[in-house]
Amino acid sequence: MRRFDPTPLYRATIGFDRMADMLDRALATDLQAPSYPPYNIEKTDENAYRISIAVAGFSADDLIVEVKDNALVVSGRSAEEQGDREYLHRGIATRAFERRFHLADHVRVRGAVHRDGMLHVELLRELPEALKPRQIEIVRSDEKLVEATPSDPQKAA
Repeated sequence: MRRFDPTPLYRATIGFDRMADMLDRALATDLQAPSYPPYNIEKTDENAYRISIAVAGFSADDLIVEVKDNALVVSGRSAEEQGDREYLHRGIATRAFERRFHLADHVRVRGAVHRDGMLHVELLRELPEALKPRQIEIVRSDEKLVEATPSDPQKAA
């Protein structure tokens, strides 16, 4: 049994405890993760991503795309086939599935498109102004950082 102890990471970092917990969960999960249906994740722009999932045999009505608790959940349930068909070989899997993708903070789903047996989910990372990099002015040692305010009420009067 492999177990990773993130305690040393907590001592050297501030505010990254959630990332360490995610790393710990990732290492603790079973290595036999589901591989159906196959998917690609691509970066289409500096702050835009696309998840493409191969969903051959599913119509757009058979697919559900949801966002819950910072996770994108894509599930598919194939409708029951009408009529009697006799397959000599059935290689196109239409079994039910559920795929989960954990989304980083400030990533939102813009939309989904079903085309040519592929489901494309468009994602966009929107950083708030408070989180964007900003330059901090350096004050010279002979200048005051903050104007002094009178602390003694008698001197202020």
